[in-house]
Amino acid sequence: AMAAPRRPNGGGLRRAPQHGRLEEINKEFLCDPKFSNEKDLEEKLAVFKEKYMEFDLNNQGEIDLMSVKRMMEKLGAPKTHLELKKMISEVTGGVSDTISYQDFVNLMLGKRSAVLKLIMMFEGKANESNPKPSGPPPERDIASLP
Repeated sequence: AMAAPRRPNGGGLRRAPQHGRLEEINKEFLCDPKFSNEKDLEEKLAVFKEKYMEFDLNNQGEIDLMSVKRMMEKLGAPKTHLELKKMISEVTGGVSDTISYQDFVNLMLGKRSAVLKLIMMFEGKANESNPKPSGPPPERDIASLP
């Protein structure tokens, strides 16, 4: 009998399964009639997927309390343990203490306004609104100061 080919265990591929899984979930959202009139849905989902993978620090396919905590610190808005728990239950409806990707997308696309969503939106805006200026910064003269 031929030996089964050994599967190379690529260290860098650890994220690949999750990437594929989130891609599948994105497809489901794209087919969901509930979101059929959502503008630029595909682009949005691509962004959400990147964001989610950035925050899913334990790589378990869920964002847990520690992940939210570190994310808030990274965004310069540290929260207390209680606030974090509240943020998570706001997203999950209190049924889970981790945020799944479905929860995350529903939150971002939904009408409900949750702390986490506001922060994400704000972070997105902050990144858009200050593109890195090219060239040297303009000299500020005294006259231009308010």
